[in-house]
Amino acid sequence: MQKVPVSLWTLLVGMIISPISIWIGKHHHLLPIQASAQAPLVDNFFNVMFTIAVALFLIVEGTIVIFLFVYRRRAGDASDGIPIEGNLALEIFWTAIPTVIVIALGIYSVNIYNQMGGLEPGSHPHHIAHVSGTAIAATMDNESKSSSNSLHTPAANIGIGASPETQNKPADLVVNVQGMQFAWLFNYPETDINAGELHIPVGADVQLNLSATDVIHSFWVPQFRLKQDAIPGVPTELRFVATKPGTYPIVCTELCGGYHGSMRSQVIVHSQEEFNHWLTENQVAQQNSPQILAVNPGDVSPTEFLAPYVENMGINSQIIPSFKSITK
Repeated sequence: MQKVPVSLWTLLVGMIISPISIWIGKHHHLLPIQASAQAPLVDNFFNVMFTIAVALFLIVEGTIVIFLFVYRRRAGDASDGIPIEGNLALEIFWTAIPTVIVIALGIYSVNIYNQMGGLEPGSHPHHIAHVSGTAIAATMDNESKSSSNSLHTPAANIGIGASPETQNKPADLVVNVQGMQFAWLFNYPETDINAGELHIPVGADVQLNLSATDVIHSFWVPQFRLKQDAIPGVPTELRFVATKPGTYPIVCTELCGGYHGSMRSQVIVHSQEEFNHWLTENQVAQQNSPQILAVNPGDVSPTEFLAPYVENMGINSQIIPSFKSITK
């Protein structure tokens, strides 16, 4: 019986694995919904990488399973295996293929990063954003409190800036974002509004000027597929367009202290009419009375921090005070 050539086996395996991996790569449902113009770019890149990963997994694990069966030790066979010193062609093949894949993915990723505006942040004319306000938050330290009520944020040279299509065009909405242990604060310089949540209109070109008062924080919205560090003393930028109204979580993904897990907020994407209404309401409200936007969990006692969770956890409130003595 004539042996089937290896090249034919390779072609057959490729014909079987390729459609399977491509289908899984497009129907994995591993990512949250897309809610920004940048999200499809990231998802397409992820799908390509996932497709390649599935194909390699099937090839490697399939080969292991086949070899376990075909080349298993038969009963009564005590002989040594066939002496194989190496195969130069095979070694070149399995070295060249991953090299080509890595280089291709690298070029693709740079292209995606450029389309998102990551190669030239801060290159548009909106160089300086002016923030004015009185009471930003109860968590400001003494140095911040004694500083001027007017804060100037210089242009960022790090982050996701304008895309090639919007280069040299000012953003529709500029928001200054300040990260601190353990809260996000949002200032709208054009209207002098301060908030503990990010409110933006759908379809608007939004520019976030990120800063931090203490340690490095990381601003991440999973549905937008965008993440950018907020670094003390180094302004960073995040520019995007939200495409789907809704409420999405804002998560700090840089370990920033003991209450890092509680450093969360949300971005609310409105229709333009709803956003204008929100701006009007908040301008009136904040002109009449300053608001405390955030409380630092590090400044409250364990009893005060855990109190809001007592009802949901079904714990007797009398037990909470003993927590302080346990943690000492």
